[in-house]
Amino acid sequence: MMLLSSLAYLYFLAAAALAVPAQEKRVHHQAGLSDHVHDDSQNYQYDHEAFLGKEEAKTFDQLTPEESKDRLAKIVDRIDTDKDGYVTHPELHQWIKHRQRRYIEENVNKHWKDYDENRDDKIAWEEYKNTTYGYYLGEEFSDVEDKDTYKSMLARDERRFKAADKDRDGIATREEFTAFLHPEEFDYMKDVVVQETMEDIDKDGDGKINLYEYIGDMYTMEDGESEPDWVQTERKHFGEFRDVNKDGYLDANEVAQWVLPGEVDHADNEAKHLIHETDTNKDGRLTLSEVLDKTDYFRTSTITDYGGMRVEEHDEL
Repeated sequence: MMLLSSLAYLYFLAAAALAVPAQEKRVHHQAGLSDHVHDDSQNYQYDHEAFLGKEEAKTFDQLTPEESKDRLAKIVDRIDTDKDGYVTHPELHQWIKHRQRRYIEENVNKHWKDYDENRDDKIAWEEYKNTTYGYYLGEEFSDVEDKDTYKSMLARDERRFKAADKDRDGIATREEFTAFLHPEEFDYMKDVVVQETMEDIDKDGDGKINLYEYIGDMYTMEDGESEPDWVQTERKHFGEFRDVNKDGYLDANEVAQWVLPGEVDHADNEAKHLIHETDTNKDGRLTLSEVLDKTDYFRTSTITDYGGMRVEEHDEL
């Protein structure tokens, strides 16, 4: 059976460099730069995938140091659009945003082939449902150990599909299917994003999120483990910033402000972060030598190939 979209749907890590806690994983609106924690004290995997992209990041891990530098040099040349020998913040910002867009396109194209059974360049709800759940539907999920969970997932997928289906004809165009797979990218889907977030975190089902649920969604303490600093910071953020009306809970409006802050540009933050960390002479731009001096840093960032697109000469911006 196909991987269920409810399981595949990622609540993206979107930690803003130097400004947002490491585990700020539920901020939507732009495609996630990485599924890893943005914590340079642990490793540079977030930056690796932001600069290279997820699949290219895996490829880089297999390269020799010489091969890594050669590929980085080609990428830097493509980022430097005005060919002045420097990578500026606007150029880096544009590159990361390009990688975000390409990730979404590739993701939709991959799933489109799976679900468009009759090849009419549309995906009906019945096509999606049968492809995703068809093996179990006739038996009402009787073969599944946790059939209630599957029924809930089916209902959730149907609700999201109908929300994405703007003309309510039960058939998704490519744009509508994109909204179904990536609701965080569409303003008209924001209520779905908030609703699903609430459902995921609100464990007691009282329609609001308390501090325990908020922290529990991000972190589970192991026996004998001390609470990390970022968790303590999140506790403060809950009370000082998230809980706007100071009633001890997050309601739907407060969750919307949390997970859909449209003014946050994570590609911009990541570009600033990468330049800050690798700009040796602090002139606000990167040379090829500065990038190559930090090969290990960049070979672990999303710039090099975001979300499965190889960085090849024919891959146009």
